[in-house]
Amino acid sequence: MIPGQDKIQHNYTFIVLLMIIAVICVIIKAGYIMFAERQYWKDVANRLVNENVVVHPTRGNILSADGKLMASSLPEYKIYMDFLAGGKEKDSMLINHLTEICKGLNAIFPDKSVSEFRRDILKGRKAKSQHFRLYPKRISYIQYKEVKKLPVFRLSKNKGGLHVDTFNLRKKPFGTLAMRTLGDLYPDMSKGAKNGLELTYDSILRGKDGIIHRQKIMNKYLSITDKPAVDGCDIVTTIDVDVQDIAEKALVDQLKKLEANSGVAIVMEVKTGEVKANVNMTRGNDGNYYEMRNDAVSSLMEPGSTFKTASIMVALEDGYITPETMVDTKNGVVDMHGSKMRDHNWHRGGYGKIDVTRIVEVSSNVGVSSIIDKYYGKDPQKFVDGLKRMSIDKPLHLGFVGEASPRILGPKEREEREGALPWSKTSLPWMSIGYETMFPPIYILNFYNAIANNGTMVKPKFVKSIEKDGKTIKEFPTEIVNPHICSDKTLKQIQTILQKVVSEGLAKPAGSSQFNVSGKTGTAQISQGKSGYKSGTVSYLVSFCGYFPSEHPQYSCIVSIQIPKGPASGGLQAGSVFSKIAERIYAKHLFKDLAEAKDSTAILVPDVKRGDMAEALTVLEDLDIKTNKPATADSKNAHIWGKASKQQDQIELSSIKIPAKSVPNVKGMGAKDAVFLVESCGLKARIIGTGTVREQSISPGMPIHKGQTITLTLKH
Repeated sequence: MIPGQDKIQHNYTFIVLLMIIAVICVIIKAGYIMFAERQYWKDVANRLVNENVVVHPTRGNILSADGKLMASSLPEYKIYMDFLAGGKEKDSMLINHLTEICKGLNAIFPDKSVSEFRRDILKGRKAKSQHFRLYPKRISYIQYKEVKKLPVFRLSKNKGGLHVDTFNLRKKPFGTLAMRTLGDLYPDMSKGAKNGLELTYDSILRGKDGIIHRQKIMNKYLSITDKPAVDGCDIVTTIDVDVQDIAEKALVDQLKKLEANSGVAIVMEVKTGEVKANVNMTRGNDGNYYEMRNDAVSSLMEPGSTFKTASIMVALEDGYITPETMVDTKNGVVDMHGSKMRDHNWHRGGYGKIDVTRIVEVSSNVGVSSIIDKYYGKDPQKFVDGLKRMSIDKPLHLGFVGEASPRILGPKEREEREGALPWSKTSLPWMSIGYETMFPPIYILNFYNAIANNGTMVKPKFVKSIEKDGKTIKEFPTEIVNPHICSDKTLKQIQTILQKVVSEGLAKPAGSSQFNVSGKTGTAQISQGKSGYKSGTVSYLVSFCGYFPSEHPQYSCIVSIQIPKGPASGGLQAGSVFSKIAERIYAKHLFKDLAEAKDSTAILVPDVKRGDMAEALTVLEDLDIKTNKPATADSKNAHIWGKASKQQDQIELSSIKIPAKSVPNVKGMGAKDAVFLVESCGLKARIIGTGTVREQSISPGMPIHKGQTITLTLKH
């Protein structure tokens, strides 16, 4: 044995044992950390770094045609207090200002007393809570800004301790108006939309999520943006809030009177196809009416007599008849291939021999079905092809979930369609008067709108444009479905007939003493499916579809009402609603010349908005209206920002000073001056509405941050 070998082995063994013990200790400590202290160290890690936190963007607004807010995402807050933030200095401030704080909170939230606020704040302070709920309910942005004005709370979160949880909610300023057209979101807005325009344009309104991570650096938490959130765009609809309100009130009044099951009213601008109102009302269990479904685009119903116009147009276009062609409707009852075809007045002896114009005026079932059966009975597919030639059944692809398309099934289509009812000899005459066909109301309206639009069928439009930060990024032009649904000769003939339907026929209740109306009534029994049309009580669909004024059509409109029992009259029950809608819209757009109301001996002194007084001075001088010159008005092309006061016979102009480094006050200015002024200060302007600036999102006097967006809300 080598001398000293035992000593070397002993040392080696000792070192190995120490290493083994150290490894065991490390393993034990690691296990203790992994299991016993796991949550503690996770919390520490989360405090130091919080990776990939998703930041949801603000959902875009839905605006009316004139810029009114119809759906918007507005923030709500829950307010909390960290009593450890700010240390002893903050705590002393809190005690010194406690009475003032509690009184301020009570003024903002009067449902909670001063003593209750005092008790709760002292309770949270004693518990040294870092996340103490100051108020149990969610609060608005305006209330939050008021809270931030109070002592201590106005400090930063780290010094004062006030912090919030933010929630975005979808609000509809006009309540249920156009509710089904606008659509709804899921309670969790991040899941998107359920229906309506909210769903159709969800990808545009939604925006894009951003990503941030929070990291503690030098004892401070910083939110570091990895990917900024992109807010959603706004969509500007074609809906006119006033017209929507007019149509809804007129329809609901009639539904209540008739105790109807449901009703639809749609108003469309003739030239553009812009839908100005879309009302869909269904009777609830409590007897009141609510917008539950978008029946205007999704409800398939047999249109009844409003379809007779299309049948007569096919026969006119093919040259088989003229408006003067005589037809024997006999005593109002004829045998049609083994089934009885009746007119509404058959029990009074019918209409006898009448011409085609009169047939449409009185909505004779016998007259229309006799014409179509006579000329198309041997080739019914020719009649169906004539209907399709006018694009009455062409799918419009409006973009709504649940949207339905018309069904006109001739002999050929029924052979090709599995499960369709077979074609019979009675199919053609009954189809000609609006049975054995299915249409959503908006398709019937679109057909009549084409007649009003000199034969050009345009696609109904619900959205005009997409906007971002007040600037239009995409416009939706009017789309032409069919440039000529028929010849000019047929068009003029049917236009004349439809005007006589209202002036001399069954649709007189749809007319007006102020202007001429054209259109057609519809009264149809509602099929009960396999049970037929007369299972139990007979229910009806009464409707009127037309346009006004007849000579220069501006709007087309359809009113369609489902009633549970008779008597049923499309002219009286639906036409009267049409008349109210038309007259109120007409009155809304009726403007008188100012000269008619002006007293020749009076001096007309106009209102002058705040803004550039140099331009106001130029206009007032051109109008020969007495005024003074502001002190700085000598320099040419200078912008003299100021205000005007109206005297008995003159305008007094005075200049105001615009601060150099703070946000100017543009309330009371027009859009042109307000935008120029704020953008000259380095801000980006976003305009909502028309008229005069009533609100600005950044308060006057606040420091200017170059590139920041300021929203200016204009109202008349």
